[in-house]
Amino acid sequence: MAGAQAQTVAVDIGHTLAASGATSARGRSEFEFNRDLAWQLVSALLERGMTVRVINADGEIPSLRARPAQAAAEGAELFISIHHDSVSAHELQPWTWNGLALDFNDEFAGHSLFVSRENPDLPRSLLCARVAGARLQRLGFVPTHKNARRRPYADAAHAVHYYDGLAVLRHASMPALLFEAGVIKHRDEELLLRDPVRQARMADGIATAIAACLRNGDPVR
Repeated sequence: MAGAQAQTVAVDIGHTLAASGATSARGRSEFEFNRDLAWQLVSALLERGMTVRVINADGEIPSLRARPAQAAAEGAELFISIHHDSVSAHELQPWTWNGLALDFNDEFAGHSLFVSRENPDLPRSLLCARVAGARLQRLGFVPTHKNARRRPYADAAHAVHYYDGLAVLRHASMPALLFEAGVIKHRDEELLLRDPVRQARMADGIATAIAACLRNGDPVR
């Protein structure tokens, strides 16, 4: 059981300025979505008295392995990587928005979480992911099940999947999870994911879950 001192969480901003991840239905980079939600999560964790280490704050981190390595060097007890989801190329449909030729998919929406069985502390990784999934659903956020097509469930009820080979999870020396906040190719969900009020609410739920998981391991009720 954790002590009374402040817990240290590494919040990783997924992707980089140069390799910015997926592009939303309206042409915004995934990195920008990741950055915005990550900073909301940082604020929510700080409000709970936790110590936070931001990984990839400038969007220029040199490699995937450098992310968990920095987290370890800065004493993190949990690593969470923030991402936003997309779909396969064959599932996209073309459309034009503000004169730009873009693509979208309005079939899939919702969040999901990932852990790796190659992480040295899978039990705690899985517990924290489960607690986060439960808390988000309690707040009314709806998960997606599309990722079960390629990533087996660790906990179907809370949309937690195994992604064993994911570098930022398997190379972390502490419990680690990756959070996909939603599908930015979905035109309606993209707008929701850009809403700062909704971002703050989602971040609050994740922060509550992380605090519960690290401090006593009890589910959030």
